[in-house]
Amino acid sequence: MRASDSERERVAERLRDAVAEGRLDMEEFEQRLEAAYTARTHGELVPLVQDLPAAGTVAPVDAAAPAPVSGAWAERIGRPATSKGAFAFWGGFGRRGTWTIGRRFTAFTLMGGGELDLREARFEDRETVITCFAIMGGVQVVVPPDLNVEVKGIGLLGGFGEQGSVDGAPDPSAPRVIVKGLALLGGVGVERKRTKAEKQRLKAERAERARLEKEAKSRRHLGHGGDGSHGGHGGHEDGGTTAYDAGPGSGD
Repeated sequence: MRASDSERERVAERLRDAVAEGRLDMEEFEQRLEAAYTARTHGELVPLVQDLPAAGTVAPVDAAAPAPVSGAWAERIGRPATSKGAFAFWGGFGRRGTWTIGRRFTAFTLMGGGELDLREARFEDRETVITCFAIMGGVQVVVPPDLNVEVKGIGLLGGFGEQGSVDGAPDPSAPRVIVKGLALLGGVGVERKRTKAEKQRLKAERAERARLEKEAKSRRHLGHGGDGSHGGHGGHEDGGTTAYDAGPGSGD
């Protein structure tokens, strides 16, 4: 059966989702996208997405056993702790960069503020419990979007909560972080946020995907346009009139 433009576009959309979720690398995405836009039959489209889940679905994960640590997380779990607590009184504290957080961490602020940035942090254990006490002050916990986070603190005349959107399900191999404690006349916030380098990488990938899609569409349109040859203007005929070269002495 011949493939329609809408079918090709649906396959391309599933490929975009797959590369955004990390199921395909850029090389695979480029190859499959080009094949999708140049496919002529439905049978050519099916193999391109048959090993990918349907749009909007998440592969089941066995809840009885933790997922094995793999990829980048494998290098960030199981390191000796470099910090297990922080205190601020009329001042502030910060933990940023590639520091290692202990499996039990306590943060206390009194009329001050503090920040715990876990986006590039390492973890002593697969599960980390952060206990925050903010009295007329604040504690900000910044985490990457794919980290498993549970927030269950109490706010009295203050706030204790999570903000920021999650792009898909958290990584099952990522550490689990529990943030609990008390905010009294203050606030404790957990924010999901990408690093600047990650934002730049995603921006470059989107630009590259857009370029590849534009090139694939252009090749498909050129392929469907035929050879485009026009042979009506290849030479000149003078309607039977022949021009003779009248060289010197031709009148003799």
